[in-house]
Amino acid sequence: MDVLNVLIQNSSLQGMPTWYKATTLLLFSLILVTVITSLFILITQGPGMTIRFGY
Repeated sequence: MDVLNVLIQNSSLQGMPTWYKATTLLLFSLILVTVITSLFILITQGPGMTIRFGY
């Protein structure tokens, strides 16, 4: 919890309302979890998985 407090103090979230801080941290953590999950799936499914790019 101290890490989050230090990050908030050193960022632009310093003077924002509590609900704004909570929303920002929630969105950041959701994006982070999505990226980590995607990387984990790519690593474990690796050679057998084909990613097709198209329109």
